[in-house]
Amino acid sequence: MSETAASFIAKSTIKAADLEHRRKINFNISKYNAVVPIGKSQFTDVNITRERAKNIKWEAIEHLDTYLVEFEQKITARGATVIWANDTAEALEAIGKICKERNCKTLVKSKSMVTEEIHLNDFLEASGIESVETDLGEYIQQLDGEPPYHIVTPAMHKSKEDVAKLFANKLGTKPDLTPEELTQVARIKLREKYTEAEVGVTGANFLIADIGGIAITENEGNGRLSCAWPKTHIAVVGIEKMIPSVHDLPLFWPLLATYGTGQKVTVYNSILTGPKQAGESDGPEEMFVILLDNGRTNLLANPTAREALYCIRCGACLNACPVYKNIGGHSYETTYSGPIGKVITPYLSGVDEYKHLSNASSLCGNCTEVCPMRINLHELLLDNRHEAVTQGTSTLAERVAWKAWMVASLNRPMMNMGNGKMKNWVVNKVFKGWAVHRSELDFTPKTFNEMWKEKTTSRQRP
Repeated sequence: MSETAASFIAKSTIKAADLEHRRKINFNISKYNAVVPIGKSQFTDVNITRERAKNIKWEAIEHLDTYLVEFEQKITARGATVIWANDTAEALEAIGKICKERNCKTLVKSKSMVTEEIHLNDFLEASGIESVETDLGEYIQQLDGEPPYHIVTPAMHKSKEDVAKLFANKLGTKPDLTPEELTQVARIKLREKYTEAEVGVTGANFLIADIGGIAITENEGNGRLSCAWPKTHIAVVGIEKMIPSVHDLPLFWPLLATYGTGQKVTVYNSILTGPKQAGESDGPEEMFVILLDNGRTNLLANPTAREALYCIRCGACLNACPVYKNIGGHSYETTYSGPIGKVITPYLSGVDEYKHLSNASSLCGNCTEVCPMRINLHELLLDNRHEAVTQGTSTLAERVAWKAWMVASLNRPMMNMGNGKMKNWVVNKVFKGWAVHRSELDFTPKTFNEMWKEKTTSRQRP
């Protein structure tokens, strides 16, 4: 067992027994579940809409090389600079160089999972640059020294009382402030940083090929401020965020809002096509777009798993997953948690270290059911398990155990051997791994064949 797998099991075991944690998560997800139907009401047929969106992303991913080149040509024509980064090191090197050349002391950053993926804040701190998260949830997590808990809702595991105590400890505020008062405190603190920052960093929800633009979706306006106030704007974007046309946004923006937060449309939706142009009153003087691979082409190369690149990071699968709701986001120790994280992380970060994630699933299929892009997540989890075996990363004991189980399952005389007590002993005591984190299996005293024979015999009696 790898260290990451052992750590995952240890943390998830502790968190699964934390009833207060479960209460907070279930409360917050219940609020989400209550409003999603409101967002869905805007669609005449939401399933047709999902299918159409999936087809558009299929087109974008199948011809990703062409669309990326088109995007680069269009946005550079308006003065932006495109930087291609194969991995985390290249992305950080490019950002570090930009910041150094501009003598950056303070950097403001809007919510971006891809910058979490490359651990940008740690890199900037080590470089002597103050990096300030401007999304309220991310700001809370940064104050607490924690990574985001959820793709969309970074501080989902915290109650309003938790946040009030955190602000009191870190910012010296009163410990009983209301959510509205806490928001005002953060607003005042962050407004100062926007005006001080030499560089602003954002992610992007979509790359738009035909106009050479990036689309940013948010609810707080911090994304706009992060790229409008500083003189230099850096957008770090995964290459899979591509859509072919700006005319696709009227489809994707409502879908993302509905499945991400239950809104019909997010409050702020921006399209950026380069730095400030002649005659424009606001915007950055220069704009850089870093197109990040970082393992995404590993997914692209797999004809089955590449479907995971359709993901628009709405977080719906996390909210639906019974495993996520029990063990929480931090137990995964990955940037992307929940079902989508379990599918893509082995490709982004290595099968050897993260193959265990695909086994942390009930395979109930609820993640597939709620995905706006209709990604077959539960099937991809099974595919990841298959990949781990075919690549030789599974243990001999695991392969022997499943081989024995398969042979027995396909052989009726073997299935009928012994009584229920003997089978319970074999499964729960000999194969000890099953019952370590689960309740023991309890076989029926009689086999199905025996019960069926009794049933049919009784029917035949006069």
